[in-house]
Amino acid sequence: MTTLRQRMTPYWLLAPGLIWLFIFFVVPMYYMGELSLKTGTLTTGYEMTWAFSNYADAITDYSTQFLRAFYFAGVATILCLLIGYPLAYAIAFKSGRWKNLMLFGVVAPFFTTYLIRTISWKTILSDSSPVVSVLEFLQLAPDGRVLATNAAVIAGLTYNFLPFMVLPLFASLERLDRRLLEAGQDLYASARQTFLRVTLPLTMPGIIAGILLTFIPAAGDYVNATFLGGPDQAMIGNVIQSKYLVVNDYSEAAALSFTLMAIILVGLLFYIKFAGTEALMGDEEEAK
Repeated sequence: MTTLRQRMTPYWLLAPGLIWLFIFFVVPMYYMGELSLKTGTLTTGYEMTWAFSNYADAITDYSTQFLRAFYFAGVATILCLLIGYPLAYAIAFKSGRWKNLMLFGVVAPFFTTYLIRTISWKTILSDSSPVVSVLEFLQLAPDGRVLATNAAVIAGLTYNFLPFMVLPLFASLERLDRRLLEAGQDLYASARQTFLRVTLPLTMPGIIAGILLTFIPAAGDYVNATFLGGPDQAMIGNVIQSKYLVVNDYSEAAALSFTLMAIILVGLLFYIKFAGTEALMGDEEEAK
């Protein structure tokens, strides 16, 4: 018969994390939500007026920036998946004794700050760089300019968030039971059929984790659009950053932040419902 102390052990283990989330997430979110319903200025002060119009204005006035953010984040996520899956597959199955070194190469960019990595891309894509000269020769940069274009911002997002795609994919591939692949080959399945019917379904949790870890922060990013883009590439993160630090319109900035979070949360719930746990478990059972 379990004692009260034994039953309470899991809750004691969860307590530090829950306290941390409450203090540094729930409490700030509450105050930001309260601020989003106020009107006023930083100099005169803010007054609670239940200004739900801040949310309506956030959508109507900045719909272009919202759509651009989701477009850039979506394209960058797809590119990260197309680049990251073969890389993770090679590290998991083909790297041999070089596995740890290749994994270090994936996480090595984290030893440099996000800002410095983005500024380095500004140097790489500058008009006088050899990279742009090669792209111009290949007719991929006909005007001899890559900076301040959609491609530059997407390239920066893809580079900065690629490790967030590779690591979950590698973890999923590393846990894969190799005997299932051997069974597929014993049943005369080609390498392509084995990948599509066994490897891909069983690594779908890693794919979904990588997509979420890449898309969500990329949609709210503003650094890449600031350094690699121009006014025509401004994302909703740039608008929020400007409202907070330049215009000092805290109420509208808070409303924009909550609107972005709500849109992502709704999309995430739909994604989980139609491609989430139930579907994944079904694919795994079918593959087994």
